[in-house]
Amino acid sequence: MQLAITILGSHQSRFMAEILPAIRDCKCHIVEIRSSTIGQSTAAYLLIQGNWNQIAKFESTLDVIQKRLEIKVQSLRTEAKDKTKDCLPYSLETISLDHENIIESVATFLLDRDIDIEEITGSCYQAPYLQSSVFSSKFVILVPASVSLLMLREEFMDLCDQLNIDAILEPIKR
Repeated sequence: MQLAITILGSHQSRFMAEILPAIRDCKCHIVEIRSSTIGQSTAAYLLIQGNWNQIAKFESTLDVIQKRLEIKVQSLRTEAKDKTKDCLPYSLETISLDHENIIESVATFLLDRDIDIEEITGSCYQAPYLQSSVFSSKFVILVPASVSLLMLREEFMDLCDQLNIDAILEPIKR
């Protein structure tokens, strides 16, 4: 059994110093973990695994930690990801002047074509030499084998032209 967890706390709370030992003490193990600072907050995303008893024990411990440290925690019991789907992993990177709906437009384009979005990162920053804000993003996507890569590239580049986005769509190589 798996438990997906999102945690949000102040940057000074150092909640990871308590969460990680609690996972170990409940005999669960980490399948995936991500953490980053967002403004004055720290966000963490974890996927842990254990039997139902270990997960239940950790959920109880997590409630205690949440109240003591005054952090926000959301969790959801889940099953292991089905890896039987035939897909190609791709990296998609965009950069453009910062304007509304960039992420929404790209995500909608992908989801309308049944392309799974595994990960999205993005940030806005002041462009060097200019007084303009620039937004860059990176997606990790899974393109189903049934999707024509040639058509996907062509349609995506048309979208980028319409939105004035510079983009790179390339397979992820190991």
